[in-house]
Amino acid sequence: MSDRNFRVMVVDDEEHLALGISENLEAEGYQTLLAFDGAQALAKLREHDVDLVVLDVMMPVLDGFAVCERLRAEGNQVPVLFLTARSALDDRIRGLEAGGDDYLSKPFALEELLLRVAAILRRKGWYAPDDRPADDLIEWDGNRVDFRTYVGTTWDGREESLTHKEAMILKFLAEKDGEIASREDILERVWGYDVYPSTRTIDNFIVRLRKRFERDPEHPKHFHTVRGVGYRFTRDPEDPR
Repeated sequence: MSDRNFRVMVVDDEEHLALGISENLEAEGYQTLLAFDGAQALAKLREHDVDLVVLDVMMPVLDGFAVCERLRAEGNQVPVLFLTARSALDDRIRGLEAGGDDYLSKPFALEELLLRVAAILRRKGWYAPDDRPADDLIEWDGNRVDFRTYVGTTWDGREESLTHKEAMILKFLAEKDGEIASREDILERVWGYDVYPSTRTIDNFIVRLRKRFERDPEHPKHFHTVRGVGYRFTRDPEDPR
């Protein structure tokens, strides 16, 4: 049974589907909140705290991608699970770039939806920093990221807002500073279930972290891809000169 303190918002313009998802989530012990279009979802999310948004993409007026982008622009980093009839890889990447945490194609099995909801909430619990200041922040090479606010400042003075998944990947790699993190380790820690995104998706996150925090993204000193194995973050690399 799930923690009854978790509240999940379900957003879908197909009301019967939204109601069905809500009923099944409540049967698992979650509290739910419903919205039937993007504007209604934004209004309710400005008034209520939730732990996860299950968000349909294909909605009239304001689609799911736009809703997620507006949430992130307002500083709301609630995890978002996209639901959509579109399953192309480019759409998945677009959803992640909009600030989403996961992507489930319609039609889907109820068991898989419940698995993904549980996994996202479990990962959220791992990510939350504890009371030690050292766990709230990471600093390297003039960069600084606050894991509580998802906001970083770069070596050249820029402010960068990270998505939830970007922050989770950075936190996990930083915990293994200097060690190789296998693709499977990252997937288990950050996604946490058996239906994983592609290698290209993870590479996309690493590329974005490089562009934001490396002084020379084409020749990274901190975020490395170890071909065929995984990834490595090195906070204080030795100067080859």
